[in-house]
Amino acid sequence: WLLYLPCTWSIGLAAAPGCLPDWRMLSLFGVGAVLMRGAGCTINDMWDRDYDRQVARTASRPLAAGDISTFQSLVFLGGQLSLALCVLLCLNYYSIILGAASLSLVVTYPLMKRITYWPQLVLGLTFNWGALLGWSAIRGSCEWSVCLPLYFAGVMWTLVYDTIYAHQDKRDDIMIGVKSTALQFKEDTKQWLSGFSLAMLLSLCMAGMNCNQTFPYYSAVAAVGAHLAHQIYTLDIDKPEDCWKKFASNRTVGILLFIGIVLGNL
Repeated sequence: WLLYLPCTWSIGLAAAPGCLPDWRMLSLFGVGAVLMRGAGCTINDMWDRDYDRQVARTASRPLAAGDISTFQSLVFLGGQLSLALCVLLCLNYYSIILGAASLSLVVTYPLMKRITYWPQLVLGLTFNWGALLGWSAIRGSCEWSVCLPLYFAGVMWTLVYDTIYAHQDKRDDIMIGVKSTALQFKEDTKQWLSGFSLAMLLSLCMAGMNCNQTFPYYSAVAAVGAHLAHQIYTLDIDKPEDCWKKFASNRTVGILLFIGIVLGNL
């Protein structure tokens, strides 16, 4: 969902005024999101198999547990990427090149937690590529005045939800030497999340203004702001179960914005 929803925003914003989003593209990107999210997980588990064995929440993952071999994982990854390529080849040439450019981020993201306290930023750059790709798939190229603010908003959103997610594992991460924004922000987490949320909302407003969005869109942006404010205000960073609950609720954030985009277009 968190990979797919920025694609739907972009596809929705690219639709002509008075029209629904292209359902063929929404379906195609849905399949692509499942495949690329799966490929990202496979790559992540291949890089992190030794770390995953040392973290209670991830020790049962197939590679970490020894249920499958690295070679089997590589073969499986090849299948995932081959199917994803078939989806990509259904798009225009501009989008094929743009989509292929994201692969370097998909491959390198799992390494970031070893070298920087900001792996969530790299995840944001990776996960929100669909904010660029969705528009180009409909229009044939990117309208940067819309796509860049939308992409930036998505990156800020990822910093919110994945920092919350990272607080689940912070004790294990400290022990094994893995870095994250959760460890960087510590007790100041809520202030940082508030700043990221504000940046997201301002960027969404900018994207909306640059493509002549209407009242329902801005109402949805306000609803997104209220949802994020509630998440941050009620978050208990020392309770993993609460962090998971808040993290998972971000699907609602993305759906709210998509509904606002559709209604705004109509």
